[in-house]
Amino acid sequence: MEKSEVLTDLEITEARKRLVKKLPEVTLAFWITKIAATTLGETAGDLFAQTLRLGYFLATIALFLIFVVTLVVQLRSRRYNPLFYWTVILSTSMAGTTMSDFMNRDASVKFLSNGATSLGWGPQGLGLGYPEGAAILISILVAVFIVWKLTGMTFVIRDIVTFRGEALFWSAILVSNTLGTSMGDFLSDSSGLGYAGGAALLTGALVVLVVLMPVSAVPNVLLFWIAFVLTRPLGATAGDFLTKPAAKGGLNLGTAGSSSVLLAILLGLVAYAHVQERKERATLADTAASPKQITQRAG
Repeated sequence: MEKSEVLTDLEITEARKRLVKKLPEVTLAFWITKIAATTLGETAGDLFAQTLRLGYFLATIALFLIFVVTLVVQLRSRRYNPLFYWTVILSTSMAGTTMSDFMNRDASVKFLSNGATSLGWGPQGLGLGYPEGAAILISILVAVFIVWKLTGMTFVIRDIVTFRGEALFWSAILVSNTLGTSMGDFLSDSSGLGYAGGAALLTGALVVLVVLMPVSAVPNVLLFWIAFVLTRPLGATAGDFLTKPAAKGGLNLGTAGSSSVLLAILLGLVAYAHVQERKERATLADTAASPKQITQRAG
């Protein structure tokens, strides 16, 4: 039996736009991969700064340079590549972890373990504290969004295809991931909630965002960015829960072991995203090349 399907100009144009997209579709798999990447960013950042004893200062410099390299690869790519995209998300999470720690912490016993009195070369930390550090980062993030708004460019990530739009996007991601680390550490270390309590609070906040999605008065773009910020402290809290000593409420799995497991999970999710992207692109290519009237064979 044959079935006729009419493709409108709008559908064909939409398919052609999605073929040249630089950023992913926001799906459930997107959020699962985001949490896995940010959790790995937390454990890997701590691995470089604390376990390998590079310190917050040197680790921040090294990880920021890695972020720049991965960002250049992403910006030079002509279309969305899951490996490139999630590598940048991971590098912003790692750099954000050590940047946050450098801003908020110092060389006091509270932040050092195993009898260490210092970490790496250079300043041990600015010691601003979580509230002050978060206030600075929120101000920077708001400034990025104001500049973004003034450019008139879209906040919808699937429609961001220009170099300037993507540069603004990644600026917001780097700052939001650094802010998310500060929020996660505050909830875990200073709020009294602990790792489980902090994770429960953040999960509850994300559930509220999901409930608000059908509400027309609340822009989905706003919900996306709030969720993007909140999933970072969720990853930070989960990473601390995996790595911190049992005396502090963690599982004491260590930064190396936890990072290895999380890396394997992330690679599996990126491979899945790559397969799905190839399937979608094949479908979109057929649609974009089709005349308005096509005939499909249906069983």
